[in-house]
Amino acid sequence: MADFSQSGQITTLHDLGSIGRGHLEELLVESTVENKLGLVLPVTASDMRAAPFDRIVEQLKGVEYIDQIVVVLGIAPDDEDYLETQRKIAPLGSRAQILWTDGTRVAALYDELNAAGFNLAIAGKGRSVWTAFGYLLADPELSAFVLHDCDIVTYDRELLARLCLPMAHPSLDFEFCKAYYARRTDRMHGRTVRLLVWPLLRSLISVLGPDPFLVYMDSFRYPLAGEFAVTARLARSNRIPSDWGLEVGTLAEVFRNTSVKRVCQVDITSEYEHKHQSLSLDDPNKGLMRMAGDILTSIFRTLASRGTVMTAGHFVTLRSAYLRAAQDAIRQYHADALMNGLEFDRHAEEIAVEGFAQQVTTAGEVFQQDPAGGEAIANWARVLAALPDFPQRLRAAACDDARQFSPDGSGRLQSQT
Repeated sequence: MADFSQSGQITTLHDLGSIGRGHLEELLVESTVENKLGLVLPVTASDMRAAPFDRIVEQLKGVEYIDQIVVVLGIAPDDEDYLETQRKIAPLGSRAQILWTDGTRVAALYDELNAAGFNLAIAGKGRSVWTAFGYLLADPELSAFVLHDCDIVTYDRELLARLCLPMAHPSLDFEFCKAYYARRTDRMHGRTVRLLVWPLLRSLISVLGPDPFLVYMDSFRYPLAGEFAVTARLARSNRIPSDWGLEVGTLAEVFRNTSVKRVCQVDITSEYEHKHQSLSLDDPNKGLMRMAGDILTSIFRTLASRGTVMTAGHFVTLRSAYLRAAQDAIRQYHADALMNGLEFDRHAEEIAVEGFAQQVTTAGEVFQQDPAGGEAIANWARVLAALPDFPQRLRAAACDDARQFSPDGSGRLQSQT
């Protein structure tokens, strides 16, 4: 049963089951006459070949309110990766374009940025998203950019409509919209959020006091959701982390660059399933352990940038507070799972918490050695000051790639339907 609760600082947009996809899309078609939207689809070569991507393309064929779609193809070193992506998205027609981050043209642009002092050396989702925003910024008619992952097994285009409407409707004034949903199948998923992020935030508040950033972060129902929408103006101002701290780092940049009143979160689906990361307790540089480390250092560095002093003693206390909060959370999740007929492995949850607790200590040590860090990519406002035509050159590179690989040399994707 949906509720009306508006807990925390940010506006929560619920799914009360009172509006259908058709009505949502009618509102969006009307709203996007003036407020045009660009959709970012970051995808790797392996995910492009998986069934969820085919489902997403099939669903997007019926979406009329998206003006432009940029498919950011990464970890795709072979020409065949590009060609297969081109074939798969052909049903989307000319509004869809591939931005191939491993292609020679975009790689040359990265080299130019690196030579100019912009660190674009680290490949990954963060760099792909940042590059896509630059591509979209070349069109001043786009008012907002929307992003979702391409490994969503249960994808339905209503998910996209619910994410877009808060940014497009003329009666609303949000600058950032974050998705939330319940991650579950026959059991609860989302261990990093359930067992690390929420207990950690509440522990930090107990140790450091109610810092406004921590209170803001604690207001999100799923802070690690990969789906969000942002105005073009804010996309110019936000820096983007290049590591696993992307989602947390993005929320930190939003907090820094706009008013909390202009931030919302929206329930986008009752069923969300995508691929899962391994816990990787034996290797902290992989899986959820690496993700946890990047998330923790991102939070610690954001607090430091706000003037918060954190010493070795703070991290000893924080680990103890986190362990207690996470163990209490396990008890709550066990009860919740029981009431909903879900499988629940309490021992596995305890093991995950112990691994995350070790990462609290490790991340604290990393933070103390390098409090500032250097992972965030410069914002587009800075790049545009140095290289004003760079977004247009990204578009030209994408068009030249398409022209090189298209059968008729036009550079345009032709629908196969």
